[in-house]
Amino acid sequence: MTTAKVSAPARPATRRRPFSWRRTAAWTLVALAVAVSVLPFYWILRTALSTNGSLAGNATNLLPADFNLGAFQRVFGLQSPEDAVAQGGSGAQIDFWSYLRNSVLFASITTIGAVFFSAMAAYAFARLRWRGRNVVFSLFLATMMVPPIFTALPNFLLIKNLGLLNTMVGLVLPYIFMTPFAIFFLRQFFLNMSREVEEAAMLDGAKHLRIFFQIILPNAAAPIATLALLTFIGQWNEYFWPLLVGQDESVRVLTVGLGVFKSQSPQGAPDWSGLMAATLVSALPVLILFAAFGKKIVNSIGFSGIK
Repeated sequence: MTTAKVSAPARPATRRRPFSWRRTAAWTLVALAVAVSVLPFYWILRTALSTNGSLAGNATNLLPADFNLGAFQRVFGLQSPEDAVAQGGSGAQIDFWSYLRNSVLFASITTIGAVFFSAMAAYAFARLRWRGRNVVFSLFLATMMVPPIFTALPNFLLIKNLGLLNTMVGLVLPYIFMTPFAIFFLRQFFLNMSREVEEAAMLDGAKHLRIFFQIILPNAAAPIATLALLTFIGQWNEYFWPLLVGQDESVRVLTVGLGVFKSQSPQGAPDWSGLMAATLVSALPVLILFAAFGKKIVNSIGFSGIK
């Protein structure tokens, strides 16, 4: 009895894509764009891992000059002024943890307040019908064309007359309420939401406040998270207003603290390695938030809801 041999099926030959100059040029441009975007962050890290005394002699070297972690030790208060001066630092001190706490409070309070009040205003513009709604909304949009520097002086005089200079309340008060961009952003999403569930809730006796908290907000989680992240990043990087109102050490934020640290140069030259280390550490919270919620941003750009 003979056994027939079953031959294995032939594998289909893989087709190689023909060489395309357009595809090569496109990937080359993408690689250049990534390199240009990443290089400043790498240069910050390279400077932070170097000593100030070695930076001048190795200005074109891509690797850290005289690698050490002394700059990060100065940022976290783990290095004495004498050791800092020995490594080429200025000997200046930075109360990093206090500034970090103030930045977290300032950005968090303003983000929570701005997103909440903007969501309520956007709901009123999108779902409620009242006389003059479109006119008022147009006025809100018109304020987006007013540069913030024009409102800085009136706000400063108001905070000064209220006796709120060098207080956290004075820092957050101009930002805690609604903003025109946030209202426009959420209004566009609310307009595209189905009214069937809302009308059913009204038939069951639900009022607008209950509908807003139990129906609108849960279904708008993605755009609200996006708006909260964008607002938090903007407030975290805010410099001019905290510089005007929060000069005291107790309410000084990181952005202002870095500027003060740069100006404290007893030896005449800034502590570049310490400054870059502080800048890198202060940027980490924003990078972590962006990495955690980046998908929600992409999903809500087209006001498509949760993906």
